[in-house]
Amino acid sequence: MSQLPSVGYIGLGLMGKSIAHNILKAGFPLVVHNRSRIPVDELVSEGAQAAHSPADVARQVEIVMTCLPDSPDVENVAIGTSGIIEGSHPGLIFVDNSTIKPATSRRIAAILGEKEVQCLDAPLSGGDIGARQGTLAIMVGGPAEALERVMPVFQAMGKTITYVGEAGAGQIAKAANQIMTAAQMVALSELLIFSQKAGADPRKVVEAIRGGAAQCWTLDVKPPRLFSGNRAPGFKAYMHAKDLAIILDTAREYGIPLPSVALDYQLYQAMLEMGMANLDTSAVLAVLETMAGVKLEEGT
Repeated sequence: MSQLPSVGYIGLGLMGKSIAHNILKAGFPLVVHNRSRIPVDELVSEGAQAAHSPADVARQVEIVMTCLPDSPDVENVAIGTSGIIEGSHPGLIFVDNSTIKPATSRRIAAILGEKEVQCLDAPLSGGDIGARQGTLAIMVGGPAEALERVMPVFQAMGKTITYVGEAGAGQIAKAANQIMTAAQMVALSELLIFSQKAGADPRKVVEAIRGGAAQCWTLDVKPPRLFSGNRAPGFKAYMHAKDLAIILDTAREYGIPLPSVALDYQLYQAMLEMGMANLDTSAVLAVLETMAGVKLEEGT
């Protein structure tokens, strides 16, 4: 049996810490770094090694991974001062699990490529629950031979790993995923408010339509949470707003009309302005409640 490659993980937030835990549990030697120390200490107590900077992580490992909030964060960690580039070595593979602009992924890949570092943009879908359970969907862009080397690590993180294409293609797939999920969250909110205000029981309406053409993950999973009054994340609204902004920015770059995304973005921005940035994406329902002058009836 071949020795498992050493892995570095940078960005130990809601998802990153769980992913790093699963990588460690699968037996990979793991080096971790994060701005706040608490998750680092937790993983060190489980057997990981701590590093003082992204460059320090990169020097010690064969595969270095990131899970960070936005494009500027990934750029800074990958190619900024004390970044991965300063600890890079030929044969290193950089894997970014963040959701960022495809153009940023391509730029980082080009710059690190000059240092003989291969790059995979590998954003995730499945949220905190998928990260904890190791059931994430992983969408991958970059060199196929790099994916082959990283595949055992991905298999410790997720259950669906799809190679989409060259650099940036993983981010394009994630953007497409976010187009669909935002549309579903808004549509769910609209149908619940429509049903209640027009005089039908929203619970019965959901029961009636979930077995037909309207069936989807959102309709299966979110209504019970909303009916119980649970609007906690899941996936936070401000992160979905950020992703929609990335989509619109990329659409402008390529001259792509996305009218429904533009409207969904406005609704999520309204959530942020209403002080609900940290609620679940399904809590966009509150914007529709405000507009309609009605609140979804809760209870069993």
